[in-house]
Amino acid sequence: MQVYKIFPLLLSSYLLGSIPIAFIVARMIKGIDIRHYGSGTVSASMVFEHVDRWTILPIGILDILKVALPTHLALRWGFGQGGAAAAGLAAMIGHNWPIFLKFTGGRGISSMLGIFLVLFPWGCVWLLAFLGIGYLLKDSAPWALASMVSMPLLIGLLGGSCILYELVGALLVIVLVKRLEANRRPLPAAGEERRRTIWMRLIYDRDMMDHYAWIHRRI
Repeated sequence: MQVYKIFPLLLSSYLLGSIPIAFIVARMIKGIDIRHYGSGTVSASMVFEHVDRWTILPIGILDILKVALPTHLALRWGFGQGGAAAAGLAAMIGHNWPIFLKFTGGRGISSMLGIFLVLFPWGCVWLLAFLGIGYLLKDSAPWALASMVSMPLLIGLLGGSCILYELVGALLVIVLVKRLEANRRPLPAAGEERRRTIWMRLIYDRDMMDHYAWIHRRI
């Protein structure tokens, strides 16, 4: 695949992914910057908690579609599964680090669903099942991570392509980097507290153990 041919699609995918739908909806309905509430991420879940619960469905669908669309187009335009994965990843990076919000964005869960919807539909089912368990246990972050770590087992059982293994590896890296970077939220000074915070971010995607207090805080 020649890079110059797919580069415009990758750039367009990033820009499409960068459209901060949750931020726009929170501004329109309640006039707030959703980054100042809860986890500080630009996500449907934070709009659900701090703006209006009904919004989670349209925001979630649009966040999935803005990643699924370039992934699908890459396949349709003959870039193959590898090119489609690259387009989806570019859109996910845009969602997580949107140029329109100075690179402070979402966590990428909806983005992963958008990519899997096109390239590996059973991956959507797998991820949603783990998220469902997390919802019942009132802590979805570690279960979302568990779904990604175990996804290669599903790919192997279903005879998926090598591209899917590489895709899941790339998704896992993006997710962990986003959790650690946390929209540039500063880490504590070096020492035990810093190590604890890094661990909390990587596994639980937050800086404190109390999940309820975390998602309902005002930054």
